Amino acid sequence: FDSGENVKLIIQTENSEIIFYDSKAPQIFVSEIPKTRIKTGLDLSGGSRIYVEAEGKELSNSEISDLIDVINQRLNVYGITDLRIVPISDLFGNKYVKIEIAGTSHNDLQELILQQGKFEAKIGEDIAFEGGNRDITSVCRRDLNCAYIESPQQSSDGTYYSTFHFGIYLSEVAAERHAELTKDLKINNSNGGYLSKPLDLYLDEVLVDSLLIGESLKGQVTTQISISGSGKGETQIDSYEDAEDSMKKLQTILQTGSLPYKLEIVKFDTISPTLGKEFTKFILLAGLIALLAVSIIIFFRYKKIKSSLALLITSLSEVVIILGIASLINWNLDLPSIAGILATIGTGIDQQIIVLDEARQKEILSIRQKMKRAFSIILGAYFTALVAVIPLYWAVGGLFKGFAITTIIGITVGVLITRPAFADMVRKIEE
Repeated sequence: FDSGENVKLIIQTENSEIIFYDSKAPQIFVSEIPKTRIKTGLDLSGGSRIYVEAEGKELSNSEISDLIDVINQRLNVYGITDLRIVPISDLFGNKYVKIEIAGTSHNDLQELILQQGKFEAKIGEDIAFEGGNRDITSVCRRDLNCAYIESPQQSSDGTYYSTFHFGIYLSEVAAERHAELTKDLKINNSNGGYLSKPLDLYLDEVLVDSLLIGESLKGQVTTQISISGSGKGETQIDSYEDAEDSMKKLQTILQTGSLPYKLEIVKFDTISPTLGKEFTKFILLAGLIALLAVSIIIFFRYKKIKSSLALLITSLSEVVIILGIASLINWNLDLPSIAGILATIGTGIDQQIIVLDEARQKEILSIRQKMKRAFSIILGAYFTALVAVIPLYWAVGGLFKGFAITTIIGITVGVLITRPAFADMVRKIEE
């Protein structure tokens, strides 16, 4: 792949065929097929997380939705598909867009997201067409007949440059506008039979290229236009890769249009998947050791192996139910989510100890009445915890959303399912 020329590469899978046209091998990341439906967040699986906001503008909910659509389309067109884009807000009402890309980090991600991508093709001072679906119906990306890069050439200063070309197809309205702007232009025979004005290409108000318009296009409604540009580098390979990157970005912007607002990055995180595996291993180990330690203490406190086993089984069941609900709602478990599960286990054990203590009271009450009194305490603790956790859902731009979600799920499951089940086990043990 180091010949500097595009090569066709086909990857055949069981259900599909993936085709690449590139000068170098694509980055392919292989991972094991998951054994469960549980999804992990970037903290555990690795990747990039970016928080962006509109520069100098407060966006409405509809504007945020439009912004997410454009970003999503832009990243998908660029070949980035394993991503999650969601709107978030903090307690002060500030609105952000959170972009999570699992698996690996992308070096050009910041530039691709921040570049507003306002593309305009002008003839003189008049706009012939703009980037986006309104004026451009299709952009040639994969076909070597209409999207290619010329062999690198050496400049006078010793560096190299490569020129790229790709075709675009205009809508009828844009094609008629282009014909209207060229019908009165003069033909300049001194430069080889081209029109007197070129087609100037502007990206974010910066002139990136000027294309001569052939005399055959004068006043003609044509829907096919060829776009060109160049890349530079110290070596032939560097110039070719620079031209290739420039072509891909320009193709993406032409196809998806410009972002409606200029963006700025509030926070950018890159997480290694290796760290995630270590975190998971030690958190699970710490949780298991804590459960065993608590069960041993309960055994020495109450002198009943059945009570200790009941507490251990209930806590483990609670974790299984939380994970089941998380997989059902496709929630990505990150480190705050796991912290929420551990917090739920802690509060659950506290409440189970309340049930055990109430059951051992020597008052002249039936076991059912004792359990009823224990549950009045548990319900009071539940509503207190619920009120305390809900604000964390929006705090710090949604950073603790995972903790809030899993904690709310856990304490609700406890009150509705596992606490009554544990109380029933204790009642049978006492009887």
